Amino acid sequence: MEDFFFITHDIHDPYFNLASEEYLLKIKGGNYIYLWVNSPAVIVGVNQNTLQEVNLGYTEAHGIKTVRRQTGGGAVYHDEGNICYTVIAPFDKNTDNYAKFTAPVIEYLRSLGVNAEFTGRNDITVGGRKISGNAQTVYGGKIMHHGTLLFDTDMTVLSSALRPNHVKMQSKGIKSVRARVANISEFTDPLMTVTEFKKGLSKHFKKFCKDYNFDDRDFEKINKLVAQKYSTYEWNVGYSPKSQNSFEFRFSFGTLRADFDLEQGMIKNVKITGDFFSERPVEELQARLENVRFQHADFKKAISCLSDYIVKGDGNEVADKVFGV
Repeated sequence: MEDFFFITHDIHDPYFNLASEEYLLKIKGGNYIYLWVNSPAVIVGVNQNTLQEVNLGYTEAHGIKTVRRQTGGGAVYHDEGNICYTVIAPFDKNTDNYAKFTAPVIEYLRSLGVNAEFTGRNDITVGGRKISGNAQTVYGGKIMHHGTLLFDTDMTVLSSALRPNHVKMQSKGIKSVRARVANISEFTDPLMTVTEFKKGLSKHFKKFCKDYNFDDRDFEKINKLVAQKYSTYEWNVGYSPKSQNSFEFRFSFGTLRADFDLEQGMIKNVKITGDFFSERPVEELQARLENVRFQHADFKKAISCLSDYIVKGDGNEVADKVFGV
């Protein structure tokens, strides 16, 4: 692996870090081991329905970004207690690439006394509990393998962010499979910090690589990807497969049910029914929701005038209930 370059930095922006992976794989060229850390974010698989996987009301309220990655698999939560690693290398279809690229990580973990092993399709576990999930994609003769390393992640936030909203969805998107997860810190010296863990892992990887630092040209191209793709609603939510959806709740003003489609993250074909009393035709309210982004703030704004259509209707109450806020 002497022709590999090692990259790490202190940029925690998930838009930048996901964009930099695509840049290294599809634009820059070369072989890399890349170590990075995100500020709180939910990272969804390329084939997933974001709205089915993420509690967007919770993530928006807590400043947690949602970002779609290039690889398949399920949604995962990242924070600064989680280390991400990426390997970009020549693709060998005759090799078990998951076992190959997790091997150096497992070697490092075992050097710390962590009895880690590769299990199932793409996980690293300790005692049957998942500490690392991994995914891959192939492009132009290269394979990109990346994985998480849960060292000291906030499990309370993880479980809240990955709890979907209260909307019932019928979608062709790939659903996440939840596993029993654990932090690596449970199995290491209790005095070890995430910074020390990252430094040790960096040192371990550097045995196989030469250092590389992003230059101005790299930053320019990565930030272009951030602006055009990775920071956009169209990629992170709108790319989700079309779905048929409904919610029904009992409020102080009566029962309210809404059936609607979501297409590219936008509300379509709304039908509102219930035992509420109308002030004005409900068809007008349906029209207000047409082509609105299915985000808590946008949805809330669109039905802020609910009392104009439904006697004693409270648009804020409905929006908060739908998005689990």
